[in-house]
Amino acid sequence: MSIDLATTPATAPADRTARPPLSPNALRRIVRDLAERPERWLHRVRLSAEERWYERLELAEDYEVWLISWLPGQSTGFHDHGGSRGAFTVALGELEELALAGPEHGLTVRRLPAGSERAFGPQYLHDVRNTAQGPAVTLHAYSPPLSEMSHYELRAGGLVQTSTEGPEQW
Repeated sequence: MSIDLATTPATAPADRTARPPLSPNALRRIVRDLAERPERWLHRVRLSAEERWYERLELAEDYEVWLISWLPGQSTGFHDHGGSRGAFTVALGELEELALAGPEHGLTVRRLPAGSERAFGPQYLHDVRNTAQGPAVTLHAYSPPLSEMSHYELRAGGLVQTSTEGPEQW
């Protein structure tokens, strides 16, 4: 069941039988399908010079979808997704993703032009940033819906957790 947040509070209905999380590939299909229908989200995009702008578009029992805009220089910093699986697609513009691929592979840097998709499991940590000259827009899906996110700093010895935030801070 999907909820239209334009007319409903941003809380999911209580469900006595929790559904299992969607797979990263199922989440990838959700963001890909939504990206192909810009009439559903393009009019909602806002740009903010102070920080990335974001809005939750959908909230269901087992997933949620977010719309995020990025001006040049804006980034997430390294973060996790509180145990949720996720996927995102670059709908407009271009971004860069940094991820640690493990001690034997080091830091991985990926350029993500419009149309790029990424999907990941519940233990994934990354930093997404706009290093391009123009704005970018992304669509993100998480399952289960985000309950918290932790932030990290990259230091010589690896990533060090610096903070955790919950939905009340989004």
